[in-house]
Amino acid sequence: MTTAEHTLELAYAGPYDWQAMSEWLGARAIDGIESVHRDGRYVRSISLGGEIGTIEVTPSAGTSALRVTIVFGNAGALPAIVERIRRIFDLDADIETIAEHLSADARLAPLLARRPGLRVPGAWDGYELAVRAILGQQISVNAASSLAGRLVRRFGSPLPAELRAEGVELVFPDPEHLAEADVVSLGMPRARAEAVRTIARAAAEDPSIFMPSFDLAGSCARLRRLRGVGEWTAQYIAMRALREPDAFPASDIGLMRAIADDGGLRPSARELAATAEPWRPWRAYAALHLWADDAERERARRKIA
Repeated sequence: MTTAEHTLELAYAGPYDWQAMSEWLGARAIDGIESVHRDGRYVRSISLGGEIGTIEVTPSAGTSALRVTIVFGNAGALPAIVERIRRIFDLDADIETIAEHLSADARLAPLLARRPGLRVPGAWDGYELAVRAILGQQISVNAASSLAGRLVRRFGSPLPAELRAEGVELVFPDPEHLAEADVVSLGMPRARAEAVRTIARAAAEDPSIFMPSFDLAGSCARLRRLRGVGEWTAQYIAMRALREPDAFPASDIGLMRAIADDGGLRPSARELAATAEPWRPWRAYAALHLWADDAERERARRKIA
């Protein structure tokens, strides 16, 4: 296998909360596919155009850029790989404009002041992210990551020895393979296993369904037509894979909990959606700030308990 190593620096504007980004990706990392190391490096396997390789991403000291090392045989694929990396790490966000808009809301203003560089984590591949989202329905983040790891070890492909790194040794199964796989053998409900296969079949037939677009409502409607994809899952896929800055999973328990009143009363999904209307067109960023705040409160509650 012929490979070449390319090291680049990808610039961004405005503050960047690398710790928050790496912690988010690390908590959801699929064992064998991606890894966040103690020094903050993010490493994962990649597949593009039938070829495989790896990427490694870390902050570039003293600059407003991320340092990226790409190991891939086809140099002609570098622009597409770089574009995907920029989407994963949300490098093109106009973070100052977003902060100015959202800070007009009294509830969000202190959250943005505490985390001025918080961005929306993306995904290398929309199909992979959609499968991960289905696996994560109604279970914890840790449980979903564990289940995704089992899926990859059962149905993924091994990386060649020369590409392997600590924690990265597999390639996510291609949609054609997963569409025919015995997913239920992983120990999940049959309906969820069939939803995974439905996602794989959809990706095999029309990969564009999981690619970035510029029509949130239309994209979510297309996704909801897939078995097992409800509104929450569609919005989550739109947020992370389709890079829709206004995606907002209003039925999310964490978001409801984050804006509960002083007595602990949570809004309904409809009420939360109404509350979020002034946050358009940046509701995805509002969601990240609310999730971060909720996670911090949950950690504080556990310490007290």
